[in-house]
Amino acid sequence: MKFILIPDSFKGTLSSGEICNIIKEKISVHFPDSQVASIPVADGGEGSVDAFITAAGGRKKTVTVKNPYFEDMDAYYGMLSDGETAVVEMASCAGLPLVEDRKNPKLTTTYGVGQLILAAAEDGAKKIIIGLGGSCTNDGGCGAVAAVGVKFYNDRDETFIPTGGTLSSISRISMDEINPILKEVEIVTMCDIDNPMYGETGAAYIFGPQKGADEEMVKELDQGLKSLSAVIERTIGKDVSKIPGSGAAGAMGAGMVAFFHSELQMGIETVLDTVKFDEILSRDSYVITGEGKLDSQSLRGKVVIGIAGRTKKHNVPLIAIVGGAEDREIARAYEMGVTAVFPINRLPQDFSVSSKFSRENLGYTVDNVLRLLKV
Repeated sequence: MKFILIPDSFKGTLSSGEICNIIKEKISVHFPDSQVASIPVADGGEGSVDAFITAAGGRKKTVTVKNPYFEDMDAYYGMLSDGETAVVEMASCAGLPLVEDRKNPKLTTTYGVGQLILAAAEDGAKKIIIGLGGSCTNDGGCGAVAAVGVKFYNDRDETFIPTGGTLSSISRISMDEINPILKEVEIVTMCDIDNPMYGETGAAYIFGPQKGADEEMVKELDQGLKSLSAVIERTIGKDVSKIPGSGAAGAMGAGMVAFFHSELQMGIETVLDTVKFDEILSRDSYVITGEGKLDSQSLRGKVVIGIAGRTKKHNVPLIAIVGGAEDREIARAYEMGVTAVFPINRLPQDFSVSSKFSRENLGYTVDNVLRLLKV
C-alpha cells in the first residue's frame, strides 16, 4: 500500500511535520511494508522554507540582508533539489518577532525580502515561491521592490525608500531600472487570505493593530495604501487594490502583483504543484490530510479541500483527520472529494483541556483508522 501524508498544522498544538511523524509511526505498525510519502504543508509564514525542503528536498542558503529597521541580519531562502525553484518566506527578514518591543508599521520595511528574491534569482532560480505571512510591515511591498531596482520619487523628484508611514509621499514610480535578471524568473506568491489592499477589511485595519498600530495610525496607514494604489494605477495602468489577497502582509500582496507581475495563489495549490502531487497519486494510494478545524473557511480552498479537488479527479481516497469539525460543513466536504472525516477529540472537553492531549488523541485516531483499513 502507498500512503501520502499531507496535513496542515493543528494551530497552537502540532506542526504539520509532527503530524506526519505521528501518522507515519502508526503506519509502520499496521502496514510495515507500505510506502509512505510525507508532505508537510507550508502556509507562507515562518517554517515554510523548512516544509518545502522536507517535502521536495533541497537546502537553506543564508544571505546578509536588511531587517525591518534597515539593519544588517542573516536571513535565508530555500533552493529546492531541482536547482531551479527557490522559496522565500518574508517572515525570515520582515517577521513580527524580529521587531520585539519596537513594533511600528510606519517605520518597518520589506527591503530584505527583495534582497532575498534577488539572491535566489542570481543563484539560478527560474521560479521563486514567496510566502506571505507573519509580517511586521505595511509598506505595500515597496521596500522589496526598491531592493531590486524600482525607484520611488517624492514631489521634489527625490528618490527614497518608502515605508508604511511615507507611502503618501510617493508622487511617481519608475520601473526602468528593475534588475533584468528578474525578467527570466516566474514568481508565485502564497496567499491564503482574500482581504483587499485598503479599506475597513484591508491591510491596515485588519492587521495593523497586531503590528503595533493604534487607531490613529491605522487610519494613516490606510490612507498611505490608498495613495500608493493610485500611483500604481498611473504607473502600470491596473487597479490592484481590490484583488483578493492584495491586503496580505501589509499589502505586500498588492506589491507582488503590481511590481513583480506575480500570481497570488492559495498556499496548498502552490505546494501541490511544487511537489508534483498529481504525478505521485495512484489508485493504490491512501491520502491522509487534516487541519485543526474543518469549517466554512476550509471549504474556500484551504488545505483539505484543495487536496480533495486533486484526489477526486484521480478517484483516490482522501481521509481527513481533524481537531474538530462543524457538522453542517461535513456534507459539503464529502461532495467536494473528501472520503471520510475523523475528529480526534474523544471526550467532550474544552479546547483548553483537549489541546494538551492532541498528540495522544491524534495517535489513537490514526490507529483506529488504520485498523479499519486493515480489515
